[in-house]
Amino acid sequence: MAKKIEVSVEERLRALYDLQLIDSRVDEIRNIRGELPLEVQDLEDEVEGLNTRLEKLSSNLGLIDDDIKSKKNIMEEAKTLIKKYSEQQKNVRNNREFNSLTKEVEFQELEIQLAEKHIKEFKVQIEQKKEVITETKDRLKDRTTHLKHKRSELDAILAETEKEETALLKKSEEYQKQIETRLVEAYNRIRKNVKNGLAVVAIERGASGGSFFTIPPQVQVEIASRKKVITDEHSGRILVDAALAEEQKEKMEKLFSKL
Repeated sequence: MAKKIEVSVEERLRALYDLQLIDSRVDEIRNIRGELPLEVQDLEDEVEGLNTRLEKLSSNLGLIDDDIKSKKNIMEEAKTLIKKYSEQQKNVRNNREFNSLTKEVEFQELEIQLAEKHIKEFKVQIEQKKEVITETKDRLKDRTTHLKHKRSELDAILAETEKEETALLKKSEEYQKQIETRLVEAYNRIRKNVKNGLAVVAIERGASGGSFFTIPPQVQVEIASRKKVITDEHSGRILVDAALAEEQKEKMEKLFSKL
């Protein structure tokens, strides 16, 4: 039966620091992209919203045109009725019939006036909507041009970095498999809770990287001995000695240059 290979604490620390260097490189690449993906998404949403607005405005114009046609039909029908009632007035037998027809004529004249009033209101609405359409089209043109530039900018950055990022993410997965699960989980938890995603840091001038809190000499000696995994009591970061960190940086720089 084959013996299970024991991994020393030092090897775990080296693997953890390597993983940190890989993940930090991914963070750098994503920082280069910055807010660009979000900007592009926001612009895409805005352009889509403006196009939807134009469609609704055009649809509304169509409905108003239908309303105008409807009012014009009412006017034509009213004119026809007025002509009809006027002809009938010539053949009435008494004043009551004449007055009744007069009222019908007056009613149809009011219908015409009301329809004309509505048509004027509809035409005002059309002019207002046309102004909004013009403004919306101008805004859409501006946002579309801006989106085109931002997409080109993002595509250029992606072309430069996507291949490297994909390779790094693959390496990150490979290195995580080399480290026991509980350490990887602790590493990921620390990365989420600390500034710049630095979960594993080297000792710099007697303090953990990025911290002003001095580490006691005895603890520094323990860290340098590489016999156990030690965390910073203030930040929770995993600590490694400067010499180990430098060795791993040189190793990983060679790896990065090949990606």
